[in-house]
Amino acid sequence: MAEKLNSMRLLERYSIPYTIHKYDPSAPDAVAVAAALDVPAAHVFKTLVVSGPGTRPLLAMIPADCQLHLKRLASLIGVKHLDLVPREVVERLTGLRIGGIGALALTTKRWASYLDESALDHSRIYVNAGQRGTMIGLAPTDLVKVVDATTAAIALRHGEVCNVPYLHDRGNKASSEE
Repeated sequence: MAEKLNSMRLLERYSIPYTIHKYDPSAPDAVAVAAALDVPAAHVFKTLVVSGPGTRPLLAMIPADCQLHLKRLASLIGVKHLDLVPREVVERLTGLRIGGIGALALTTKRWASYLDESALDHSRIYVNAGQRGTMIGLAPTDLVKVVDATTAAIALRHGEVCNVPYLHDRGNKASSEE
């Protein structure tokens, strides 16, 4: 049996069913993780840490093959702009290695969490368990409940939000992340 991580204990505390999926921790990115797990990249959600002037860090979970729409997320939380937190700062803030960052492992931080709403199109998604090489498969609605995530169209793929019509654009180009 795999080592029991805090993210797994958390899910068990809430009686939420999950599956553990191991992969080579040297996988270079979330798309490679999806390939290793033999699941579509749209089902594997990477967790990014972002912040802006005067904001606490927050977590944004988006499909492996997408980019984060920083303007959309900033607008959602009511700030002018957000930036990805630099890699070395992310590891210091989270206590986790890049490639092993997952919202389930960071609930004690009480950071706001946002999940791209395309997750709700799937019965099961895969998120990092808080350790490189270990993913957790679970229902997206269970993830939302446990990490108290807000779902919104925050992901961008090839200039469009993943699987979601681009609504209320306010004149911004869908391909712009500036």
